Amino acid sequence: MKILIAQMEHETNTFSPVETPWEAFGPDGPYLGKAAYEGMKGTRTPIGAFIDLAEKARAEIVTPIAGFAYPSGPVDAKAYDQFCEVICESVDKGCDAIMLDLHGAMVVRDRTFDGEGTLIEKIRGIAPDTPIGVSLDLHANVTEKMVRNATVIAGYKTYPHIDMYETGELAGELTLRTLRGEISPVMHWENIPLLAQLLKMNTSVEAMKEFARTAASIQEKPGVLATSTFGGFPMADIPEAGMSAIVVTDGDAALARTECQNILRNAWSNKEQFIWYDKPLEESIKEAKNLTEGPILLLDHPDNCASGATQDTMAVLREALKQGLTNIAVGPIRDPQAVEILISAGLGAEITTEVGGKTDMPAIGKKGEPLQLKGIIKNITNGEYTITGPQFTGVRAAMGRTVVFDTGDAEIVITEKLQEPWDLGVFTSVGIDPTQKKYLLLKSKMYYRPIFLPLARHSIHCAGVGVGAADWKMFQYKNLRRPIYPLDESVTHIF
Repeated sequence: MKILIAQMEHETNTFSPVETPWEAFGPDGPYLGKAAYEGMKGTRTPIGAFIDLAEKARAEIVTPIAGFAYPSGPVDAKAYDQFCEVICESVDKGCDAIMLDLHGAMVVRDRTFDGEGTLIEKIRGIAPDTPIGVSLDLHANVTEKMVRNATVIAGYKTYPHIDMYETGELAGELTLRTLRGEISPVMHWENIPLLAQLLKMNTSVEAMKEFARTAASIQEKPGVLATSTFGGFPMADIPEAGMSAIVVTDGDAALARTECQNILRNAWSNKEQFIWYDKPLEESIKEAKNLTEGPILLLDHPDNCASGATQDTMAVLREALKQGLTNIAVGPIRDPQAVEILISAGLGAEITTEVGGKTDMPAIGKKGEPLQLKGIIKNITNGEYTITGPQFTGVRAAMGRTVVFDTGDAEIVITEKLQEPWDLGVFTSVGIDPTQKKYLLLKSKMYYRPIFLPLARHSIHCAGVGVGAADWKMFQYKNLRRPIYPLDESVTHIF
């Protein structure tokens, strides 16, 4: 038995000015061939689960490519074409089953709004009868093309995503059971006209918890193989953006349809609870200043790189310093120009330079606004560490060359590359103990929760600046299907 396993992960923010070339999909681009196997084996990711399942089945394993890029603007067409060529060439050589670790919200510049659906369609054209198992992110903007061409699809059930490996196990096991003739999967997918906000997709609270719990209970019913709820990714200006669900049954199309609609009916009845409203930034920082015990998390969620933001806007830090906050750890801020200047000055040097604000954001009408700061270069590292937390466990992080810039009031981690603060390593790897800081300024929406929230006495969302903002009114949608809530308030939906 021969199993082909590949990864192509990217969540595209079509409003983001950050480019997504081939090189963005790994330390120096995607892992290829044997390097894909070696780089992803042992990780708590879907592709890590696929590899474990294939080895348990004593299968011959082929790993043509594995690539993950931080959310950013549309993927470069040449990079996407290369992914497709590498995978399809391998499929063309023959295999018994295919397992794909995909995101579900990839947009390719000048190619397609549906990177994953287009890839799976290409594969299906080469291997019309081969089982194709797919894992997707909870923020996938699922399309009919994905569902039509895959054999089984399973999505993450948690946000923050702490069940990546388990999702891969489910998708992979159903693929193997299909190959052995034990089941005959039938999938039903539908979406609803609801553009939920990411900050309201925490699966442990409120409406999203109920949405996920409804699906989980249905998955326990006889004849149901898998259920997946997708919050969708709202910063993608494509027709299918929004909430959806998939139900996989063992040969029962009517059951799949009924239960899929039951899941979505639950979400639609709570649609108002999926919308987030910010308070003014000045009020949030004032609230933080009046708190006495730390650490206090200052969550600069609009500039969260895991939503496709630039990770270099300085509005929150500027306001924090203006209001007199001290003992702050900040990070990471992506500013390769500042990194070059600071490294050239040398360890221990005192320098005044502009930090952040190097990237304009024309899609939301904002110019980059650097913050001039005076400080000492406290540390310089290669920016590498291994993630030990529950998200992407075991994956080697690569922040690029990294500098700790100490202004006296704030120790700022400045990196060459994007890096979500989903692990203490963003601080500890450069010599900062986050538990000793009163304030931790994190450019994070949700991934801070499993790691930083247990350390914190308080957490405060800060309405900074960025293309990951929760204010849907600032985004000019042109391709999104309409009407859709909350852009259009008087929306009805009939199941």
